[in-house]
Amino acid sequence: QVQLVESGGGLVQAGGSLRLSCTSAGRTFDSYAIAWFRQVPEKERDFVAAISWSGGSTYYADSVKGRFTISRDNAKNTVYLQMNSLKPEDTAVYYCAGTSSGSWPPYISPETDYWGQGTQVTVSS
Repeated sequence: QVQLVESGGGLVQAGGSLRLSCTSAGRTFDSYAIAWFRQVPEKERDFVAAISWSGGSTYYADSVKGRFTISRDNAKNTVYLQMNSLKPEDTAVYYCAGTSSGSWPPYISPETDYWGQGTQVTVSS
């Protein structure tokens, strides 16, 4: 079973950078598309970025294009989200999620696919 674990969150000033990591505590996820989502209290979870199982395709929300970069190292069983030029509105809990469904951009089911527990990112102004 794939058990996703996020790390790398924290507090950063506006304009700064953070790199989030997503690893699997269980089986490897090199056959899974992985996506990052974020959520603020009392709002729905929003899509941020996704990467195909091979790393050959990526997809971003308009709000992060040009600032965030998703990448993966399947040898290390890790997906990264490099976040640059951070803004206070990027403050949220960030989740990684994975699916083997094969669709692109990937649809990740809240019920049947794999989700991590989240990591808090706070950007101060």
